[in-house]
Amino acid sequence: MMKRAIGFSGLIAGALALAACDGMMAGGETAPELDIPEVEAGDLSEATMIDVTRELSSDEFEGRMPGTIGEEKTVALLTERFEAAGLQPGNSGSWVQEVPLVEITGSNFAPLTITNGETDLVYDFGSEWVGVTYREDAQTQLANSELVFVGYGINAPERDWNDYEGIDVEGKTVVILVNDPDYETPGLEGPFNGKAMTFYGRWTYKYEEAARQGAAAALIVHDTAPASYGWNVVESSWSGPQAYAARGDNAPPMTSINGWIQKEVAAEILSSRGFDLAELSAQAKTQDFEAVELGITASTSFQNDIRTFTSQNVIGILPGSEAPEEYVLHTAHWDHLGRCKAAPDGDDICNGAVDNATGTAALVALAEAHAKAGAASRSLVFLAVTAEESGLLGAYYYASNPVFPLDQTVGGINMDAFQVAGPAKDVTVVGPGKSQLDAFMNAALEADGRVATPNPKPEAGYYYRSDHFAFAKQGVPMLYIDGGEDLIDGGTKAGAAVAAEYTENRYHGPKDEFNEDWDWSGVMADLQLYYRIGRSMAMSSSWPNWNDGDEFRAIRDESCAGAETGC
Repeated sequence: MMKRAIGFSGLIAGALALAACDGMMAGGETAPELDIPEVEAGDLSEATMIDVTRELSSDEFEGRMPGTIGEEKTVALLTERFEAAGLQPGNSGSWVQEVPLVEITGSNFAPLTITNGETDLVYDFGSEWVGVTYREDAQTQLANSELVFVGYGINAPERDWNDYEGIDVEGKTVVILVNDPDYETPGLEGPFNGKAMTFYGRWTYKYEEAARQGAAAALIVHDTAPASYGWNVVESSWSGPQAYAARGDNAPPMTSINGWIQKEVAAEILSSRGFDLAELSAQAKTQDFEAVELGITASTSFQNDIRTFTSQNVIGILPGSEAPEEYVLHTAHWDHLGRCKAAPDGDDICNGAVDNATGTAALVALAEAHAKAGAASRSLVFLAVTAEESGLLGAYYYASNPVFPLDQTVGGINMDAFQVAGPAKDVTVVGPGKSQLDAFMNAALEADGRVATPNPKPEAGYYYRSDHFAFAKQGVPMLYIDGGEDLIDGGTKAGAAVAAEYTENRYHGPKDEFNEDWDWSGVMADLQLYYRIGRSMAMSSSWPNWNDGDEFRAIRDESCAGAETGC
């Protein structure tokens, strides 16, 4: 899991604060018109789950870092197991899709200097601001770039909202607030779904929109509550080597610098020109907000060391019997962190057993079960993606260079870190109420006698932080379901304790290791749910869409409108 701890690793917030849940249960749209076939339970192998998880997370695989011997061993194991399961190579006779990656490491960071008339405000890299470039330039230079405060930096025509209206930011540096304008709303009503973060609240969107507007740089104002993490997370995540998918021809525009500034820094910068950050932030929450030219400039520079290498997504397919050119997707990331900060005992291999050897093993187990059941009407695709921990890079690359056309991809399920603490009465739905896939999930839950618990912390925007998001951005409906919070043995209190132990002692550390004493019954129950959902989608004749008003609905509608086949 990339830069987060959620579900199994995020039960702390959810299990202890269900009263703060978003209140929107999965299935906000019942979609009675959908064709949702009943399917028999799958013949799922617990032995496969155990064996593949154990092997992938062994020290021999060295933490499965892309571009290392760990990747070579992982790709070899997955191709062997996919073939043995009965799949066919998914990429024109090949089991892999090559993913060109670029690693950029910044150095020699100059301070961020704000020129205000006769005086300069100077801010140190790391403690007061951070920034990176996505461009493959040896030197990054921002020189006397005019600053513009653009509120939340949102341009959402379907919500009648445009923070850039009437302002030209070409070549300028935009200052942007984190999250959505209505994030402080107690409930889920508002122009941007109240406290439930939308895509427009994520930093990824804000940087992309700034680039579309022609900005030279984009600086997001960090604030712990709306960001859902402290400055320490920003500083650690946005310093050191940064990996990106290589940009191909006709790539979208990019800013020269994307970065963050401390809230106190932003307040001081604005105050130097007679503006109050709190007052401007309040104005930015309204639809009639107008961007503010601050009358000051920003400058900084840094050098970049650039390394290119190729990683691999692994793809297997079980062709459909009646509609083989319609695809149901299953995704999980195979990578982890490689060698990392050593534990007190000297162990420096981040094995990634839970995160995400379990999800990768689930691809193999599901492939076996679907193959045993015989071909479904539609094709079933099993995609193990690389470089999730570096920013969903393998998923983004596939979504931008799909092996199977996205307008012929019905939808998908993403699996990231299974709970290994015994069975739960529920599952945690991340991003409930977004698409008609909820109806397929509800039918599977009913068949298995389980219930859905809503997203425990909608304001954190967890839906936008795992591999499924790369496909959602391209319009493909995707489900993301985590382990339950209400354990059969011990209830929510036990679930919170399990989550706390994992997050504090093992998440993204050397002690996320395989344990022979794990209770796999909860894993197998969740896997059965995934099997039913995927099988039902593959046997259906329906094309589920995003719900009305969802930020990805227009993208899917446009994609489908131009399709001769598929949706």
